[in-house]
Amino acid sequence: MSSVSSKVLDGTDLPAVLEVLGRDPVANVFVASRVHLAGVDPWRLGGELWGYYEGGRLASLCYAGANLVPVEAGPDAIRSFAERARKQGRRCSSIVGPAAAAANLWGLLEPVWGPARDVRPVQPLMVATKPSTTVLPDPLVRRVRRDEIDIAMPACVAMFTEEVGVSPLVGDGGALYRARVAELIGSGRAFARIEDGRVVFKAEIGAVTPDACQIQGVWVAPDRRGEGLSETGMAAVLEYALREIAPVASLYVNSYNLPARAAYRRVGFAETGAFMSVLF
Repeated sequence: MSSVSSKVLDGTDLPAVLEVLGRDPVANVFVASRVHLAGVDPWRLGGELWGYYEGGRLASLCYAGANLVPVEAGPDAIRSFAERARKQGRRCSSIVGPAAAAANLWGLLEPVWGPARDVRPVQPLMVATKPSTTVLPDPLVRRVRRDEIDIAMPACVAMFTEEVGVSPLVGDGGALYRARVAELIGSGRAFARIEDGRVVFKAEIGAVTPDACQIQGVWVAPDRRGEGLSETGMAAVLEYALREIAPVASLYVNSYNLPARAAYRRVGFAETGAFMSVLF
């Protein structure tokens, strides 16, 4: 192998892949969670894992599935991944990753793949390693039961549509999205406060590894906003996450969502970096 090159990785590369992912368990949790669950084989992983080598050693990764996600990737690696992505053609619905790497990657791909539907250049990455000491967890926030998926779905669809700008029901009528929600509920990683058969607060723990987990899909019913449910609800989910899932909990949030950033800070999350998302 040449001193600078990239390739599609397979199961034989797993130890080296885990070493790269382990350099930043929090920032890399999305890709690491998939690798921990499915290994490196593209069929099981749901996408290819590209490896960039320096001096014959695996230095950087890029997950190429429904999302394109650079991992530990400097400028040379990004150029290699962008060239591979251009040749392959766009198959992803988004580019997501640490802000500098994602911006570099999008800069190279935009002339071919652009324009994007939405670009969110700065999404603060927030991290907590201990339960909230300032906000009491909502005692009514609990795990969603398997038989409550029909109660959870309207809130999940509303959150997704509000956040992403398109409904997850478009295309296949929501079959894939419902399956993902069912998976999160079945694995005990979906949490909600349910009143009178309606979700008023919800959040899920999406990506999970032994080292870190990522909270996602935080949502409060529009008519209940301003009551502090996001703070007490997040305090409850954070407590579950740290006690039962992983020693570090993270999330990322849009920079312009100042109320959410303030609420998460009050719960005990600290901003430690930034992500970027490009949505197609």
